[in-house]
Amino acid sequence: MKVILAGGTGLIGRLLSRRLAADGHAVWVLSRHPEKAGLNGAATMLTRDGRTTAGWQHWVEEADAIVNLTGENIGASRWTKQRKALLRSSRLEPTRALVQAVQASSRKPVVWLQASAVGFYGPHRDEELDETAHAGSDELARLVVDWEEASRPVEDLGVRRIVARQGIVLDDREGALPRMLLPFHLFAGGPVGSGRQWISWISRVDIAGAMAFLLQNPAAGGVYNLTAPNPVTNAQFGKTIGSVLRRPYWMPVPAFAMRLLFGEMATVVLDGQRVIPRRLLEAGYQFQHPDLNTALQDLFMR
Repeated sequence: MKVILAGGTGLIGRLLSRRLAADGHAVWVLSRHPEKAGLNGAATMLTRDGRTTAGWQHWVEEADAIVNLTGENIGASRWTKQRKALLRSSRLEPTRALVQAVQASSRKPVVWLQASAVGFYGPHRDEELDETAHAGSDELARLVVDWEEASRPVEDLGVRRIVARQGIVLDDREGALPRMLLPFHLFAGGPVGSGRQWISWISRVDIAGAMAFLLQNPAAGGVYNLTAPNPVTNAQFGKTIGSVLRRPYWMPVPAFAMRLLFGEMATVVLDGQRVIPRRLLEAGYQFQHPDLNTALQDLFMR
C-alpha cells in the first residue's frame, strides 16, 4: 500500500510512519518542514505549503491511502484570539487542500483516515461515551466537528473514510505526558482540580497499531474512538504515575490556579470524557496496553 501522510512529522505521524514502513508499506510524508522529520528513512518527504496542492498533487494519483494528521498542538500555549485562529486554520486549510487534490485526481485513493479527538464530545461527567454519542457544544468540540466535516466530501468520491477520535497519546518524551510528569519528578504530584475528571488515553504503541489496523481493514469505515478500553480519572491517573515512578502523590492543584495559569485552555485538563473504543474492539483490534499501569511500565522500561 502507498500512503500519503499529511502532518506526519509530529509524534503520531512519526509513530505511524515507522509502523507502516515496518509492515512493508510505502509512506510519503507531506510536511511544511521536512528537514525536521527525524524519520530516518521510514518515509519519503514531500514539501507542502499547507494551503494548496502545489508540488505534490501528482503523488495523489499513485496513493492508495491518505492519512490526515494536520493541525497545531491544542495544548501548546494559551488560547489567545490569534492562537485559536491558528488552531482552526492549521486543521481546516490543509484538509481542504487534500480534498481538492483527491477531487482533481483521475485515480482516487481507496481509504482516507481523518485524525480527530475525543474533544468532539465536549466535557462530560461519569457516563461512558461510545461512537454514537453526540457532539459537544463548547468551542473545542465545535473545532473538532468542523475538522471532521472538512474531509467528508471524499465520501462522495467513493473513498472509504475513517474518522479516528483519539485520546491523550502517552509518550514519555513528547505530548502531554512529560508535562504531567514534571510535578512527580519534583516530588509534588497530586490531583488536578477535582481529580474526578476522566482521562481517555492511549499508548504510543496502540495509537500507531490501531491506525494501521483500520487502514488495512477493508471493512473499516466511519467513526472509531482511538482510546484504551480502560479510561481513568485524573486522581487514578496520578496515583498510577506515582506508583510506577515511586513518587509521592499528595499536593493538589486547585482548578482556579490552572485557570489563572492557562486561561481557557485549562479545560483540556480540568474537563474530560469517559470514552470507550467500542467499534475498535468490535472490529477485532487487540490492545497491547489496555490498562494504564501496563502502558506506563512499558514507557519507563524503554
